[in-house]
Amino acid sequence: MNKIVCITPIDHLDGVREALAACDSEIIYEPNISKTELNKLLIRTNAYYLFTNPNKQNFILDEEVLKYTYVKVINTASTGLNHIDLDYCKKNKIDVWSLKEDYELINDLPSTSELAFGLMMSLMRNIPKSFHSVRDGNWDYEPYVGHQIKGKTIGVIGYGRLGKIMCNLFSGWGVKLLATDPYERITTARGVSLSELLEKSDVVFLHTHVTDDTRGMVDEEFLSYMKEGSYLINTARGELVDEEAIIESIKVGHLKGYGTDVIKDEFGDIENSKLVEFSINPNNNVVITPHIGGMTIEGQTKAYNWAVRKFSNI
Repeated sequence: MNKIVCITPIDHLDGVREALAACDSEIIYEPNISKTELNKLLIRTNAYYLFTNPNKQNFILDEEVLKYTYVKVINTASTGLNHIDLDYCKKNKIDVWSLKEDYELINDLPSTSELAFGLMMSLMRNIPKSFHSVRDGNWDYEPYVGHQIKGKTIGVIGYGRLGKIMCNLFSGWGVKLLATDPYERITTARGVSLSELLEKSDVVFLHTHVTDDTRGMVDEEFLSYMKEGSYLINTARGELVDEEAIIESIKVGHLKGYGTDVIKDEFGDIENSKLVEFSINPNNNVVITPHIGGMTIEGQTKAYNWAVRKFSNI
């Protein structure tokens, strides 16, 4: 009988555990397993299949996990693959299944773009800062007067799936919508150059992949082109951003705030993250969430059921 090692939580999703159990396979459920123990488990059980998601585990599925195992397939209920050593998998003929195989499905998953919208609102309306003030026993609105969305210019960098959804979310809000992408035809916003977008936008959203060209693209020069007093929202990847440049731009008052669902080293020790440390003071106007963009009951249920259906065919 085939063996599936599941290292991602599924009990909170209606029907997923039952659907997985219905597969003609032995299910080994270890959502809290460590990297070392996972390697030992895979060796001991001779499991061919590994079921995962990047948001729970704090380690990469690389040689340290996969060496001396019989794993043939890694099935991830996500579009992101930065939790998997793809080069190692290719070299060792391990197939990787992901949601990227089903564009129709992922096009119906707006959760990440919705979170980006929420991060923007948190910053523009000073929600975290005012919450901390009330928690400390204060009831004074004056320090927390924010900004409305209507009339603002919104810039979206990257017009792929999430960039398109982001643009659609602003329909009816009375904003000027700009977008830039060298590879996509822009239809629901005004297509502009990156420099024009940065100069004119009150809020800039990052929805682009990490490539050799985009890695570290948000640096001191990038931020200097941004409109003074603007906000930056990142639900893409932490590797796009020079976090120290972000901190300095906020300190000097150029960047008004930074909302992010990702940090540069999510698989490292976040206690050593300068950005996380900087965000502890709510007055610094940095809001960080732990990569929860796709983490909605609705989105996860669709994603995990798709992944389980892949197992039903083995």
